[in-house]
Amino acid sequence: MAEKRVVITGIGVIAPNGIGKQNFWNSLAQGRSGIKPITIFDTTFFKTKTAGECSDFNAEEILGSTGLRNLDRSTKLVLAATKLSIEDAKLAITDENTDDIGVVTATTLSVIVNIFEFSKEARDEGPQFVNPAMFPSTTINSPSSQISIKFNIKGFNTTISTGFSASLDGLKYAADFIKLDRAKAVLVAGVEAIFFQTFVGFNKLEFLAGIKGEEICCPFDQRRNGIILGEGSAVLVLEDEESALKRNAKIYAEVAAVKNYFDPFRSSSGRYSPRSEGFKRSIIQALKDANLKTNDIDYICAAANSVQSQDRLETAAINEVFGPLAKDIPVSSIKSMIGETVSAAGILQIAAALGAMENNFIPPTINYKDPDPACDLDYVPNKKREKTIKNVLINNFGPGGNNASAVIKKYS
Repeated sequence: MAEKRVVITGIGVIAPNGIGKQNFWNSLAQGRSGIKPITIFDTTFFKTKTAGECSDFNAEEILGSTGLRNLDRSTKLVLAATKLSIEDAKLAITDENTDDIGVVTATTLSVIVNIFEFSKEARDEGPQFVNPAMFPSTTINSPSSQISIKFNIKGFNTTISTGFSASLDGLKYAADFIKLDRAKAVLVAGVEAIFFQTFVGFNKLEFLAGIKGEEICCPFDQRRNGIILGEGSAVLVLEDEESALKRNAKIYAEVAAVKNYFDPFRSSSGRYSPRSEGFKRSIIQALKDANLKTNDIDYICAAANSVQSQDRLETAAINEVFGPLAKDIPVSSIKSMIGETVSAAGILQIAAALGAMENNFIPPTINYKDPDPACDLDYVPNKKREKTIKNVLINNFGPGGNNASAVIKKYS
């Protein structure tokens, strides 16, 4: 029996440069950045003072005012993106089909602030006086659970917290469930929010741009010196092809392959595996599973986040896997416009790639000015490029050893 085809039928996006898929796609096409001065907390004691903050986000405008009071920022972001994705897919969740719908949410840092606030209250007020309502939101599965509660989804509910590759790991998990006939539809979410506590962590690791150079997110550019942190959420509705066709759903693309490999290398030090063996293997196997050759890829949506070593290693991996063809494949990083969103990055990259397919353009890598001899590919500098796109490779990796690549195909 032929393997089930997994298709994407809904897209919801809350990004620093656009609320809703169309606003997000328009911003990418125009090279519009969502990186701006931070307003969520005081940056007086930091050299880095900007982030990809979703400053235009108002949860009540999308979700209404009921039931939001005890929800943290991450949960509000992901619930809003979920609502947009369900509406986009025209997916009716009923008592008859709710058991066949699952949720998988990629998030790693989202509840740190809740743990901090709960611990602070227990310390300051005494453990006997701490507010018990604060405790449920300290668990990593809280944002994902709230999706199922809010939208009455009774199928499986899973949280993937593998950091920089979490979104694509979640995509693989969801696609496998559909292929194994354990779900008809799965909502795949990615979310991270910016908090003082996480900002302090990246700052102490000296991972932020502006600490040792210019405060700018410029992937592949010689001036790059660290990430600009970003926040946001994207949610995709995945379905098996048969179910999608049966309800006459719009199909954006097919999830052709997702592959992940762990390549451990001093994860506590924030360093990258110097030969990127796991990353290269994820690309090679994703292409193989998608039944594509290297010359079939029309666009690579890169993991590049303006870290010196990451952008160089990704370039080297692409050169090694694609050989002489590498120079002819457009590669760009949307993180130049939204920042590094960690667990949400992969799903936001896929949302961008779907917009590129839908509207026949390649998002630019903005802020590209000073070429780095070690980064020698076509990075679509500063302005979008008109192009018909059928197959996109999406990459995720970072320090710590997690690597993932996905291939999405235009549906036909």
